[in-house]
Amino acid sequence: MKNRDIFKLTDKYVANTYARYPVALVRGKGARVWDADGKEYLDFVAGIAVNNLGHCHAAVVRAIQAQARKLIHVSNLYHIAPQAELARELCRRSFADRVFFCNSGAEANEAAIKLTRRYGAERLGGKYEILSTRNSFHGRTLATLTATGQEKVRAGYDPLPAGFRQVPYDDLPAMEGAIDGKTAAILVEPIQGEGGVVVPDPGYLQGLRELCDRRGLLLIFDEVQVGMGRTGKLFAYEHFGVEPDVMTLAKALGGGLPLGAMLAKEAVARSFSPSSHASTFGGNPLVCGVGLAVIRTLLQDGVLKNCVKMGKLLFSGLQRLKKRFPFVRDVRGRGLILGMELEHDGSEIVQDCLTEGLLINCTAQKVLRFLPPLTVGKKDIERALSILERVLARR
Repeated sequence: MKNRDIFKLTDKYVANTYARYPVALVRGKGARVWDADGKEYLDFVAGIAVNNLGHCHAAVVRAIQAQARKLIHVSNLYHIAPQAELARELCRRSFADRVFFCNSGAEANEAAIKLTRRYGAERLGGKYEILSTRNSFHGRTLATLTATGQEKVRAGYDPLPAGFRQVPYDDLPAMEGAIDGKTAAILVEPIQGEGGVVVPDPGYLQGLRELCDRRGLLLIFDEVQVGMGRTGKLFAYEHFGVEPDVMTLAKALGGGLPLGAMLAKEAVARSFSPSSHASTFGGNPLVCGVGLAVIRTLLQDGVLKNCVKMGKLLFSGLQRLKKRFPFVRDVRGRGLILGMELEHDGSEIVQDCLTEGLLINCTAQKVLRFLPPLTVGKKDIERALSILERVLARR
């Protein structure tokens, strides 16, 4: 099938929940993808921070093949070896003592919300409210979209569940002022992704930790987009010298397969007990076998060092473009999650880059977001910057 054939099938049979670009991607390798007509693209979206190792990385492919030959799925009614090994690896590398596996970032955040409710009922005298931040994004289930600080995500779904309020991001006095007798937890992204690649001031997360300790609240970090090496460290919180009580992961964790996880300290995790929460497919043998390969490759093959090095190269290139083009307001980010804020809507620039063979996206309407694989090389960074420069020069 060609692009147009796939477009017709999609338009006829697939639910209309995405404004899709006019391209049907059918093959990928490393930082490149090809459409059904054979055109090549440099992929700086990476499945929205999913393909951190690039497309069809050899370690991921081997893990899929090896595990698929042994066991693809069994129920969580039984012990699952790759699941137990991946949980051990995640706990060893983080603050956490326990892991709950699921299928997506929204489900991981849903699990964190449910754990907060049970912990609040058992340990906090019935407190249940979660404070999150404006412009945040935590998912599209009813609970997680209610926690999300974007009206466009919540529109049309009233009545929304009770127990969520949003305050400005990177504003400690606002967060402290919002706490009341019902508040059980604070939920934040260490770096806002969908909100425009917003990096908080150095003391913000430490201040939240101190505030939660002082007021007896849980601190939850949503690292669905920025975890698993995206910032140059395995977890983004490592940059800030602070640990949460609960953390959520997904996207890059499964190497392209649907895998989410909620990590928690023992004192919090024990509020979950058999039958209190579950997921049929969560943590099945196949996805956890791949998850193990992903985390080991990130840590053993120099991927994090490459992320830091290539992140600096891309950042400096974007800064150079900012100096040349006055309509570029800001360049920001960490590692290989970078944003270029414009004075105007960025959708046409995204479309023009696609035409030129570069895939990027625009978030918060005016922020061009760059999420290349962490394995990206210097030549691909330079090629992407060259395409972007040509496109910006036409504005």
